[in-house]
Amino acid sequence: MDTSTVPDLNPSDLQIFILSGQSNMAGRGGVIRHHHNHKQWDGVVPPECRPDPSILRLNAHLRWEPAAEPLHADIDTGKVCGVGPGMSFANAVRKHVGGGTFGVVPCAVGGTAIKEWGRGEKLYEEMVKRAKECAKTKGNEIRALLWYQGESDTLAEQDAKDYRVNMENLIHNVREDLDLPSLSIIQVALASGDEKYIEMVRESQKSIDLPNVVCVDAKGLPLKEDNLHLTTEAQVQLGHMLADAYLSHFVAAP
Repeated sequence: MDTSTVPDLNPSDLQIFILSGQSNMAGRGGVIRHHHNHKQWDGVVPPECRPDPSILRLNAHLRWEPAAEPLHADIDTGKVCGVGPGMSFANAVRKHVGGGTFGVVPCAVGGTAIKEWGRGEKLYEEMVKRAKECAKTKGNEIRALLWYQGESDTLAEQDAKDYRVNMENLIHNVREDLDLPSLSIIQVALASGDEKYIEMVRESQKSIDLPNVVCVDAKGLPLKEDNLHLTTEAQVQLGHMLADAYLSHFVAAP
């Protein structure tokens, strides 16, 4: 997105959602491989992922701007980003709630293992920094952390064995560092990964039993030819699954 003509936005009363994890949260939907291994996003934005004036995005420079795909283009800069679940999620929540302004905070980086998201590590500290920046403005409220990560932890047995403890530590740390002890967290159980240890990681994800932590299961969602990344259509569906989980668990019925 060309933001050179977009005025500086300093919105208040935002409902804020942190998007974090690795490549399937950052989004690879619609990223196609050309000859010589060159990759490019096809530019296709499904109706469910289209921009809306009520949905903003915190860019890499900590400024709010109109949200549009690919949400992680200036965050996950080492790879080509495409459609992820964030816009589908935000639009679904917006339609259900029927009002308000929403802020998405992309933080995901492809190819990262959970130990790279430990307290003191660059990725973790950057996520916390971005989240704190959002909360500075009066009226803004961080409503949930959406987390989709773990494919990189299916490669080695010890990483898979340690996943639950590492994820629980992440939850405790981010709640403590943001001073949000009951922060809602929605994690995604893996749809893909190394077959040797994927089920071990998936079981860890599904077995975490902490207050205000829920899990949606991506298993069975359509994958691209690489058998690792979700298709655009799958990302739209995942966004709706995340929205359903958020609305049913964390939003009081009218």
